[in-house]
Amino acid sequence: VNNTFILWRWVGALLLLPINVLIIIPAIFLDLNAPEFNNWTSWLAVVTGFLGLALAVSCVRLFAKSGGDGTPAPWDPVTNLIITGPYRYVRNPMLSGVIIILFSEALVFWSLSFFIYTTLFVLLNMAYFPLVEEPGLIKRYGAAYKIYMNNVPRWIPLIKPYNSDDL
Repeated sequence: VNNTFILWRWVGALLLLPINVLIIIPAIFLDLNAPEFNNWTSWLAVVTGFLGLALAVSCVRLFAKSGGDGTPAPWDPVTNLIITGPYRYVRNPMLSGVIIILFSEALVFWSLSFFIYTTLFVLLNMAYFPLVEEPGLIKRYGAAYKIYMNNVPRWIPLIKPYNSDDL
């Protein structure tokens, strides 16, 4: 497989999901009468949003470095099970980062429709992961993923990181 093809797989995966979820769809729900950006809530939301972005980007970098063939997109999954970095604390840190960004955007723009969109996004993913994503991961990675599932929570991070060597 040539490098140009790999590059376009990643560009497609990163443009289709994050750009749509974090920018295009929220812009549709954005209330145009948002308050001015001059209160502490907006500034706190911006800082929190950048923390969510850092989390999501660190996960994408792990996928690029350690994931083997594939991308973060569900239609082109990586071949290696990643249980390092943020994945030692929670099973879905990339999605956690995206959710943090979305709630931060909703706070910055103080938009009810944006909050509703974000809440629906969270609820849909809370159903999607146990019903679709995780059965696919069990099928792809077998016992290794089951052990990981039993030791790392889906949504609420561990205080002490999971270490597969502890088993």
